[in-house]
Amino acid sequence: MKIGFIGLGIMGKPMVRNLLKAGHDVTVYDIIQDNINILIKDGAIAAGSAKEVAEKNKTIITMLPNSPHVRSAVCGENGVLDGAEAGTVLIDMSSIAPQASQEIEKACRKKNVKMLDAPVSGGEPKAIDGTFSIMVGGEKEVFESVKEILLTMGASAVYCGAIGAGNTTKLANQVIVAVNIAALSEALLLASRAGVDPKLVFEAIKGGLAGSTVMNAKAPMMLERNFKPGFKIDLHIKDLNNALETGHNVGSPLPLTAAVMEMMQTLRADGSGQEDHSALAKYYEKVSGSCIQ
Repeated sequence: MKIGFIGLGIMGKPMVRNLLKAGHDVTVYDIIQDNINILIKDGAIAAGSAKEVAEKNKTIITMLPNSPHVRSAVCGENGVLDGAEAGTVLIDMSSIAPQASQEIEKACRKKNVKMLDAPVSGGEPKAIDGTFSIMVGGEKEVFESVKEILLTMGASAVYCGAIGAGNTTKLANQVIVAVNIAALSEALLLASRAGVDPKLVFEAIKGGLAGSTVMNAKAPMMLERNFKPGFKIDLHIKDLNNALETGHNVGSPLPLTAAVMEMMQTLRADGSGQEDHSALAKYYEKVSGSCIQ
């Protein structure tokens, strides 16, 4: 199948590779030429604009940092809607504000382009493995028509409701992940300061009720002080901003989310914004004056 792909960052590159491995013809575009060149070597076809991607493909995937980037790539000059034929399907796999998804879908509808919002959870490791969890909003019939493509990049693809529902689900996911990482940091520092080996604490509790995918992924990083980004603090700040904005719009209180947001903002101010969100441990180390060890 012919697929267009726009946005070739940390997540986009391995997603394209998984599509290529599955035998799809993938046309790619990114504002950074080096990202395009890397994927050409893997067998992708280069395009010079989002418009050109849309002119050559009736199924298009976007994977971009935030709402303004998606809006520009889709609705802006030389964007997807400048080149898309009626009946084109746009799958936006970026994590953006639900309201932005709804606004972009309205613009797509005027050009008879179908749009899904299909953000992912799992970070770079699951992008590489093709084992994302994918949350999808839009018309169910459109979802069913592209589900096989989604499952080339993910272990699961779950229909969540109308347009915007995918990103609402992703915001719920990001709230839970952020609060989990903060709680894990808090607990491991408690163990360390109390004179108990945090590695043994992790081993003892990971199989119990406190155990989680978040703990299994992030505790080893904290213990090894390996904060190489699988998902950057700066990107999690973006997601929590969208969550807080959405919460305010719908009247849903998010006090724990707001607290973790302030921790992440502190780390960004300290120069850790490009580190993995497991670096939340460094916030607790800063305020306590001691390390997890």
